[in-house]
Amino acid sequence: MKTAIKIAMLAGCDDLFPAKAHDDDAAFDLRAAKDSVLIPGRSTLVPAGFKIELPVGFEAQIRPRSGLALKHDLMLTNSPGTIDAGYRGEVGVIMYNGGKNDYEIKRGDRIAQMVICKLPEVQLNKCEELTESSRGEGGFGSSGKN
Repeated sequence: MKTAIKIAMLAGCDDLFPAKAHDDDAAFDLRAAKDSVLIPGRSTLVPAGFKIELPVGFEAQIRPRSGLALKHDLMLTNSPGTIDAGYRGEVGVIMYNGGKNDYEIKRGDRIAQMVICKLPEVQLNKCEELTESSRGEGGFGSSGKN
């Protein structure tokens, strides 16, 4: 059974409705609602032209596009970005230009991907000790590989 998600397009943005390129894709493509210039070394909020109403117990994750990262050094500053069920503002994508040159985004360009996820119901329990594991307290870089 499919979960219905409400999408409200902003004025003049009906052509930017989030869509999957293929039926078996995990993510919906998000498009830029206006022209923007991404300056090297800076983050820029690029509007996507819509608002979303997620049911309680769901989130939308905004993820980067691999082609933009590989070919143009463009990233999402807070990847993945999370849209909570209670948020009703316009969806925007925080893009970072890690390259050496300005990058022009044109209205309608695919700028990110959106994955809708059902969240598990969890309860955090305070305790004095945790059970042992094979990893223990090994953190960043603990794999032994450089």
